[in-house]
Amino acid sequence: EEFVDLVKGLWDSYEDDAFIRDKESGVYIDPDKVHLVDHKGKFFSVAGPLNVGRPVQGYPVIVQAGASEPGRELAARTAEMIFTANQTFEDAQEFYSDVKGRLARYGRRPDELLISPGIFPVLGGTEAEAQANYDHIQSLVHPSIAWNILARHYKGVDLSGYSLDDPAPPLPDNTELNKSRLKLVSDLVSRNNLTLRQFYLAVATARGHRTVVGTPEQIADAMQSWFENGAADAFNIMPPILPTALTDFVDQVVPILRKRGLFRHEYEGTTLRENLGLQRPPNGFVVQAGQQQAQAAV
Repeated sequence: EEFVDLVKGLWDSYEDDAFIRDKESGVYIDPDKVHLVDHKGKFFSVAGPLNVGRPVQGYPVIVQAGASEPGRELAARTAEMIFTANQTFEDAQEFYSDVKGRLARYGRRPDELLISPGIFPVLGGTEAEAQANYDHIQSLVHPSIAWNILARHYKGVDLSGYSLDDPAPPLPDNTELNKSRLKLVSDLVSRNNLTLRQFYLAVATARGHRTVVGTPEQIADAMQSWFENGAADAFNIMPPILPTALTDFVDQVVPILRKRGLFRHEYEGTTLRENLGLQRPPNGFVVQAGQQQAQAAV
């Protein structure tokens, strides 16, 4: 939280029209529109202002990852997009509703924060072909890597007596995972009664994100369902193979989404912020000064 507040202050060091650059008068900058940042906090000590003008986007788009309770609250207060991992529609819908419901207490609207779960699309001309492609990708994970993956998730647990085809035991609380990822993979294991082999394969390729295996139409159906039913505003596409799987997604799935009116034909602007439909944030110092003037007038 301190870091986000600090960098926002640094990005606001100069108001948008602070640089006059008038050669005739010799005036380069309006000093009244320069704001010093002299931050001394618990974790950072930084003197400002920044050594560059305010970014074109106001702020770069602020993306947060993490679905723990503190992570959700940080996102509601500061983030403009969340990169999240949800395996089921019900979990995605709960996360979406919960985080969006926190925005009002920070004076924010629901459309000021985009929720973008990761999706691991495995394509094929038919369902059988897609499944064969997925099985081939999974077969490329070397068994020696499997035990390294499992050791990270089962820190302190002796797995020497297990085979990869034994049921995966419950995950310990002392895993190296953060809280939100621990819950996600724990739910994945318990909900699907996975073996250790199925577990490591699920996290080795898609890294715990939602895997969708099918035809281009089925991939589009899965995305449309979440988008239209309060589970996602956008998706972070995680191709299983680069660059070919990304090219396949663009060539095969994107045209379907366009026909359904779900994806653009042209970019709306020249910045990421504009293309995400996010407003350019006002300068925080200017906002604060306006609020102080309004209070003084009252």
